[in-house]
Amino acid sequence: MYIDGFIMPLRDDKLSDYTPMAEMFSRKAKEQGAIGSLEALGDGLEHGHTTDFFRAVKAEDGENIVFSIVVWPDKATRDAAWQKIMADPEMQPDAMPMPFDGKRMFWGGFKPFVNSLEIK
Repeated sequence: MYIDGFIMPLRDDKLSDYTPMAEMFSRKAKEQGAIGSLEALGDGLEHGHTTDFFRAVKAEDGENIVFSIVVWPDKATRDAAWQKIMADPEMQPDAMPMPFDGKRMFWGGFKPFVNSLEIK
């Protein structure tokens, strides 16, 4: 299994704009072999003393945090899928308005080392 994780700020009034974009990405990832994905909106986030989710994305007043993951069967499937997703005309930045500031988004790939999920 391989995991892609994404963290981004999202204005409270942009959730309805972001949701169809997230649904389209989820569909395209599954078409390319993803096991599934999850989009979650901050609920119960706390401001830390040294760092936190808000600081990590330089969240502004009126913004919440989106935590998103894509689960892949393995890194090879993920790597091949990302090439196709990034080449997809519908996934180009100019194909749709971005309802978030992509410059404050961050992401990365993760190799699980403890897994109690029913996903293998």
